[in-house]
Amino acid sequence: MPVPPIPDNEMERLLSLSEFDLDYTEHKDSFKDLAKLAAKVAGTEVSLVNLIDSYTQWSISGHGLEIEQMPREDSVCQYTIIDGEYFEVEDLRNDERFRDKFYVTDGPKLRYYYGIPLKVGDDHNIGALCVLDKNVKELTPEKVELLKIIANEILSRLKDLKVINKLKSKLAEAGEIQKKVAHDIRGPLSGIIGLAQLISEQGESNQIEEVLEFTNLIHKSGRSILELADEILSADKNDHKPISNGAEFNLLVFKDKIERLFIPQARNKNIMLTVTTSSESERIPFARNKLLQITGNLISNAIKFTPAGGYVNADLSLELNDHTHILQIQVKDSGVGIDEKGIEKILKGNAASTAGTTGEAGFGFGLALVKHLIETLKGTISIYSKPGEGTVFEVRLPQKMQS
Repeated sequence: MPVPPIPDNEMERLLSLSEFDLDYTEHKDSFKDLAKLAAKVAGTEVSLVNLIDSYTQWSISGHGLEIEQMPREDSVCQYTIIDGEYFEVEDLRNDERFRDKFYVTDGPKLRYYYGIPLKVGDDHNIGALCVLDKNVKELTPEKVELLKIIANEILSRLKDLKVINKLKSKLAEAGEIQKKVAHDIRGPLSGIIGLAQLISEQGESNQIEEVLEFTNLIHKSGRSILELADEILSADKNDHKPISNGAEFNLLVFKDKIERLFIPQARNKNIMLTVTTSSESERIPFARNKLLQITGNLISNAIKFTPAGGYVNADLSLELNDHTHILQIQVKDSGVGIDEKGIEKILKGNAASTAGTTGEAGFGFGLALVKHLIETLKGTISIYSKPGEGTVFEVRLPQKMQS
């Protein structure tokens, strides 16, 4: 079996992809027009916009073929992201790397492939725009140039989505600051108003007109600001919804996204994947920053090292504290387990690549990426495992309160 290729800058490539912080299931419509245009330009039946992470090729949009994901080692685009300006296979049936793949032997029985890397910066290929057909094709230089333009537009939209999500996050933070300021000024203002009211009542009995006039002004001004504070605090309860990074993210939303993304992977290997949440905190909102990348890599890794018929459990909970909540993610499997040296290598960020239980390719960077992202978010990771007894990964990530 041909050894899957790995880019020389694989870790940097994965970090570039993680910066987009994408939910791979929610952008189908964002790129649908460009995928259709690519197929029309190339004269092919199929076109796909693919992003490739540590374990999986995610088809975030496409035309002519309904597919959302496949193992990275089964894809053609894994060769497109290595280097060069394009990757072409005139007939997949005659190439030993692809002739036994399901998309060649079964429906849709594809033969032709042409892929253009989606390049971030100088040399980080995070995925590919590819066109495919059941018949052998030949693309003219003019068509190739048009496909390059479409690939650049895909990258532009990805970058726009990244900027928009950052702006939404900043606005959400600003909203939290706004609420805090309103809360902070309520107490002092209430005290000032109470004191002014007291002086005013005393002044009336003494008939000191100057004091009365002054304290009345204090009372009116203080009341006005207090009403403004109330207006700020109640804004979200009226016509204005709170600004968040996309749809409100909580444990229930998190659970749903994990199930949609990774249950197909588990079923493909006859593994039972279950996701559970803590009922008392499942509706409390928190930031989704890098959570799908962290949890997804842990689950994909668990599936990879769990034999068919086994299980993978993901448990999500939120530990509630006064100022900072702690998001707890536990991924437990019935897989082959890890010895102490293996655990030490993972925690040091230098785990070696190994094959899965059914020979799945090992790219060696999924857990290194997880460790890096957790450290970036000021979280912690713990690993409990013994060879032959499965593995438990426990992640703790501090979360700012979003009321």
